[in-house]
Amino acid sequence: MKSNYKKLKRTILIRTGLVALLALVIGEGIVHFFIDGIFQGLFTRAMMAIFTGMHMDSEMANEWYGRIFMDHKTVFLVIGFIILFLIFYNLLVKRMLHYLSSVEAAIDAIQREDDEQIVLVPELKPLEDKLMALRATLKRKEMETAISEQKKNDLVVYLAHDLKTPLTSIIAYLTMLDQRKSMPDEDREKYIHVTFEKASRLRELINEFFEITRFNLQDIVLEKEQLNLSFLLEQLADESYGVLKDKYLTCSVKTDDDLMVMGDPDKLARVFDNLLRNAIAYSYTDTEIEIEARAKGTDIVITFENQGHEIPEQNLKLIFEKFYRVDNARSSQTGGSGLGLSIAKRIVELHGGIIEATSDWERTTFTVVLPGIHNPTQKVEIQEKEEEDPLSRHQKLGTNKKSEIGKKNRRRV
Repeated sequence: MKSNYKKLKRTILIRTGLVALLALVIGEGIVHFFIDGIFQGLFTRAMMAIFTGMHMDSEMANEWYGRIFMDHKTVFLVIGFIILFLIFYNLLVKRMLHYLSSVEAAIDAIQREDDEQIVLVPELKPLEDKLMALRATLKRKEMETAISEQKKNDLVVYLAHDLKTPLTSIIAYLTMLDQRKSMPDEDREKYIHVTFEKASRLRELINEFFEITRFNLQDIVLEKEQLNLSFLLEQLADESYGVLKDKYLTCSVKTDDDLMVMGDPDKLARVFDNLLRNAIAYSYTDTEIEIEARAKGTDIVITFENQGHEIPEQNLKLIFEKFYRVDNARSSQTGGSGLGLSIAKRIVELHGGIIEATSDWERTTFTVVLPGIHNPTQKVEIQEKEEEDPLSRHQKLGTNKKSEIGKKNRRRV
C-alpha cells in the first residue's frame, strides 16, 4: 500500500515545501522592500492609517511605527509568515480536496452502474485501478446472482410442472378405479400399479423440494470415520439391482481390495449414489455402467462411466453448479433438481478431494479423487499376527477366496 502511493506522498511533500518556500520568499520580499527597504515610508504611513485610523505625516508615522512595530518586529514577522503560510496552504488543501472529489465522482459512477471509464489524477492511479477492479467484481457478482436467480425460478417452474403431471395421472386413475366398480381384475391391477408408480414419482419430486432447504451447501457437517470404500461401492451396486434390471442395464464394480478412506459414510454414500443414479438415468438401454476404484499414490481414484448421449463441453463446466440441469426435458423425466451434483461436489471438497466430469464418444465419466488412508505400521502388525498363527492365516485366506467369489458374483449386477 505504501509503495502504491509513493507518488502521491512525494507530491504532497513537494507542494507543502513549495508553499512554505513561497511564503518565506514573499515574506522576505515584504521585509526587504517594505519594512526595511525603499518603500518603508509608504508602508509605514499605510500601516499606521490601518491600525490607528488616522492620516499621519512621515515623521509621526515613523515614530509610532518604531514604538509599535519595530520594538516587536520578530513577533510581527512570525505572525505575518504564519498568515502567508496559511493562505498558501489553503490553496494546497483545495488541491487535496480535488483528489477526494475525483474519488467521490468515481464512486458515484460505480453506484450508478455507468460504463464510463474511471479516470483519477495520475497520483491516484493505484486507487483508480482498484476502483476499476471493484466495478468489474460487482458486475460479475451481479451477473452471477441474476443467473442463479433465473436458474432457481426455472427450477420452480420445472418442479411445479413435474409435480402436476404425476398428480394429474394419480387423480385420473383413482377416479377410474372409484367409478368403475366392475372393472376386470387385470385392468384394476394395471391401474393400481401405474398409480403406485406415479405416487412414487411424486414422492421423489417432493423430496427434491426438501433437498433445496435441507442441504444448504454451507451447512454440511461431516462425521468422519474409517471407511472401506471397496465395500461401499459394491454394496451400492447391489442395492441398485432392481432399478438396473428395470432399465435393462448392468453394472460392473472393479476395485482394489480394502480401499480405506477417512470420511463420512452417509455423505460419501450420497455422492456415489447420486453418480450411479445419474449414470442409470442417462445410459442407453442394454449397456453396462462401469464403476472402478484404484489406489493411486496416496489418493484413491473412483470413476463412474456410462454409455449415453455426449454432454457438450460448455455444459461440463456448469453441471456442478447449483440448480443446473444439462437437459431440461430429460431431467424432468428423471426428476433431477440440479442440486445433486453441486452437493456431491461440496461433500467431496469437504473431504479434501476433487470431482470432475468428461464426456466424449458417447461415454460419460465422473471421476472422484479422495485422500486414502495409508498405515504401514498397521500392515506390519497384521503380517506378524498371520505368521504367528498359521491356522488363522489359512482361515483368512479361505475367507478372502470366498470374498473374491462373492465379489465376482456381485460385481456384475
